Amino acid sequence: MVLTLIILYVITLIYLSTVERFRNYTSIIAVQGWILLGIALLQLHTLNWVELGFVILETLIFKAIVVPAILMNVIKKTNINRVSTSSSSSQFNSQMLSIAALVVSAVTTYYVADSRVHMLFFGVALYALLSGLILIVMRSRIFTHVVGFLVIENGVFLFSMAIGVEMPILINMAIMLDILISILMLGMFLTKVDDKIHADDSDSLTHVKD
Repeated sequence: MVLTLIILYVITLIYLSTVERFRNYTSIIAVQGWILLGIALLQLHTLNWVELGFVILETLIFKAIVVPAILMNVIKKTNINRVSTSSSSSQFNSQMLSIAALVVSAVTTYYVADSRVHMLFFGVALYALLSGLILIVMRSRIFTHVVGFLVIENGVFLFSMAIGVEMPILINMAIMLDILISILMLGMFLTKVDDKIHADDSDSLTHVKD
């Protein structure tokens, strides 16, 4: 069952490199939240009820519900729709980089195999980190950068799964609060910027002055 969820998670990362609409990005983030919830419940059932309750709270409430709702609210308020107007070459490059990242992750996992680490989680987590970085580097819009940041955070969550069931609860709480505050601030910022310049490209933001 865990393997099935891991495969589904990898598929969402691959699909992430093919989509061009922000609503699809939001849907992918929500699906990843539900997948991570399933993985956490299957892998961390030996934790005490306090730690397990926190993991469920972080994955279900934050990753699967709150974050997608915030992203969808930003989309509605700013009326943003697509990643870019010229998507053919950029989309192809993103897909090729995503495939390359998958290969690199698989090869790296093979060569750093360690009996103390769950290598399946390690490889998928590495692929998630690389996928988030590709989104941030290849796309110019701030909204996509937020999504990339969330994908990276999900990768960090999987890394914690790779090293064992002893979850660093305080670190996870700090990550959760940091991501939530970042999205809230960026959401309000995008709304204000859209009212003034009707764009959310990172290049355009350099011309906005206080």
